Amino acid sequence: MSEHPGASDIRCAVECAARGEPMAGTASTVRSWLLLENPGPWGIHALRDGRIPGGVGEELRRRSADARVRVVMIRRPGRDTSSAATAFAIRSGPEEPWIERLELERFEDSTTIDLDRLGRGEPLGHGERHHGAVFLVCTHGRHDPCCAELGRPLATALAAAFPEETWESSHIGGDRFAGNLLVFPHGVYFGRVGPSQGPAVARSYLEGRLDLAHLRGRSCRPMPVQAAEHLLREREGLDRIEDVELEEAVGSDDGFVARFRTSAGRFEVRLAIDPGEPERLTCHSRQEERPPSYRALAIERR
Repeated sequence: MSEHPGASDIRCAVECAARGEPMAGTASTVRSWLLLENPGPWGIHALRDGRIPGGVGEELRRRSADARVRVVMIRRPGRDTSSAATAFAIRSGPEEPWIERLELERFEDSTTIDLDRLGRGEPLGHGERHHGAVFLVCTHGRHDPCCAELGRPLATALAAAFPEETWESSHIGGDRFAGNLLVFPHGVYFGRVGPSQGPAVARSYLEGRLDLAHLRGRSCRPMPVQAAEHLLREREGLDRIEDVELEEAVGSDDGFVARFRTSAGRFEVRLAIDPGEPERLTCHSRQEERPPSYRALAIERR
């Protein structure tokens, strides 16, 4: 019997893929991030259950919630067990994204990081500006077995191609879309990425392009905006990161309206937001839920 209440031998990612649930508009909405190197184990909830010095996890959990910063545990594939820790402070947008890298002597030093400043989108100022990319692959098996079973092979393949950029991570959201790949500095989520596909998805990102077949969305945008942008990109063949810029997003009587400036002109996307089919959102779900489903009502030039 599983240690996690409500667990099932039926995998949520297998069920989700078999139903063909669209991935557009499913990226967690986060703008400020703190990635902390910790070899684990991470338990079910990393800051609460992970192998973290006493009191540090709870302090980080409280302060990050107040500051609206997402804290994620990271480790190199292979789990280096040194006491030093690399940290990345990241602002993934909507303004120009950036990454600041810090080298901590001990994991406990993470409590000195100014999370309020990071939450406001301001660089910390005492780290080194990191000009490369950071690739996270969720492998948090205690949180959801799909993340381990589908994430670890992806992390291994990606690390072979991009050893400096690649890290395993704790839960980042969307277990049913495993293998999940999250790329920075832009905070773009990709889902259902297999080991043979990961290096190509990452390489496209480094070239400034988005693999639309695996794109879930960009984390600095609300989910309906992510969905509208994805529909527009697919219809117009706009796969470069800078091809699409949000101008305005508002609710409407029949759903949602987003207006974009693109390399092909200005567009308005009108969406209907419907309840999706009942499904288990994780392998440990006790009951089915209806995630939102996004339907294009119109995509028009302005």
